[in-house]
Amino acid sequence: MKKILVINGPNLNMLGVREPEIYGNTGYLDLVKKIEKWASELGVEAECLQSNHEGEIVDFIQKAYFDKADAIIINPAAYTHTSIAILDALKAVNLPAAEVHISDINEREQFRHISYAGMACEAHFIGLGLEGYKKALEYFAEK
Repeated sequence: MKKILVINGPNLNMLGVREPEIYGNTGYLDLVKKIEKWASELGVEAECLQSNHEGEIVDFIQKAYFDKADAIIINPAAYTHTSIAILDALKAVNLPAAEVHISDINEREQFRHISYAGMACEAHFIGLGLEGYKKALEYFAEK
């Protein structure tokens, strides 16, 4: 069974509260349940982790390597646009990775158009709402 680590960055724990007009009304724990359900239906294992701290996200990426995960799905949130450390960690572990963003970062403020983490990802699911996670799981399940 393929093992996929799903990493979520800062403020995603506030889904359902933070800017529902952009991110929707579904809470983070409900998102985790959806991801686990989708993974089960696809016959893959998904472990979800979330942190508001850049270094901890780097640790999660390294954990994927040491735990022999088959792939990483990452929504680095605001660190998408600022963190070379997350980019370097993704490059260091050299695991297949997919970037997910609930909103379309390319349709938002100019500073959100740069994705450092995305530079190390082979697939991108942007602006699809929570379904982006499902599409990323499907991508790796079929790969």
